Amino acid sequence: MSRIGEWLGRGKGEDPEALRQRIVEALKQVYDPEIPVNIYDLGLIYDLDIGDEGAVTIDMTLTTPGCPVAETFPGMVEYEVSQVEGVKSAAVEIVWAPPWTQDRMSEAAKLELGLW
Repeated sequence: MSRIGEWLGRGKGEDPEALRQRIVEALKQVYDPEIPVNIYDLGLIYDLDIGDEGAVTIDMTLTTPGCPVAETFPGMVEYEVSQVEGVKSAAVEIVWAPPWTQDRMSEAAKLELGLW
């Protein structure tokens, strides 16, 4: 059974894709402090997993290892995601592989930054 089928089969009543979209919208409200583009469109979110009972885990990276907010940024992202209806907990892990490049940015982000 698919993950969606398992979720719906448990009788949660929550459409996992609707929850995912709400989480993505929350991520789009968080901006990189050095680049005026949200972290989702920048391509900093590598993985978003919604587990049982609304436990969300996110693998994300930063534009550079020396990013001045490396210590505080994960907590800020966790807070924003934890505020989404249907999310019971949020955990963010910073990962460095693969390294972030501009290729990970959405077309909208590239347009906004004049890279397209």
